[in-house]
Amino acid sequence: MESICKNEELLKYFFIAVKYIIPAILIVIGFIKLVMVTNTKKAIKRFLIFGIIGLIICLLGFYSEKQIKNKCETYNKVEEPIEEPLPEPTPEPTEPSVKEENKIETINGITYVDGIMIVNKTYALPTEYRPSNSGDYNFCTTCLTEETLNAFNQMQADAQALGLNLYISSGFRSYSYQENLYNNYVLQDGKEEADTYSARPGHSEHQTGLAFDLNTIDDSFAYTEEGKWVKDNCYKYGLILRYPKGKEDKTGYQYESWHLRYVGNELAQKLYNDGEWITLEENFNLTSVYE
Repeated sequence: MESICKNEELLKYFFIAVKYIIPAILIVIGFIKLVMVTNTKKAIKRFLIFGIIGLIICLLGFYSEKQIKNKCETYNKVEEPIEEPLPEPTPEPTEPSVKEENKIETINGITYVDGIMIVNKTYALPTEYRPSNSGDYNFCTTCLTEETLNAFNQMQADAQALGLNLYISSGFRSYSYQENLYNNYVLQDGKEEADTYSARPGHSEHQTGLAFDLNTIDDSFAYTEEGKWVKDNCYKYGLILRYPKGKEDKTGYQYESWHLRYVGNELAQKLYNDGEWITLEENFNLTSVYE
């Protein structure tokens, strides 16, 4: 049956012959007999015999064709593997937006997400904002919030016990101080370049009293023993590496191994992410782009 069903073209011509050609030949032969035989009764008899045989063959051809086609259809259904429908993919859960998961609010011109102050290229501070203990200083290494200064002092003490020397090179900066600093960088390197490493006034975390720069404010700090230790241990004190390497497109700034920001122990542990630092922008689904 397999060989018969696979030769569809041969079957087609076979049944054409059986249904039409052979019956036609028999009828033609009967007609010739009718014409050539002188005995009229005998001639008609032969003609009828050939005609009936041809008709029977024709009917058998139609019947056989139908039966074989039905069997081949059944055979093919059995042979062909039944393709089971693939299960519909389970939709991946979408990450909730800031509005769905995090509480974002603005108080006195300052943006907070889940109680964490946010300052970057998108979110700015008011011109007059300064931490309560900054007095009239425009620049001060110790004019930080109490929690931030306590975190640094503990980290400094633990580092010193290991023979490491940590100190704050730049702490609080007022709006006007940052303005002068930024403008000098623009004059030196141009605005586009300056925006990759210096914040515009009002957009600097140094104005919050929650951030500070350690030791040598230079790329070389990352390769010192102090820099390596800070990268893997600052989270234990509620401090984060604010501008991690490879996250420039998230933070808007180049990698700064010396810039730390206080966020509290719980969030710092989460952002540390076993050494693969997560930025505040990633964690809260925020942008950092100047308008």
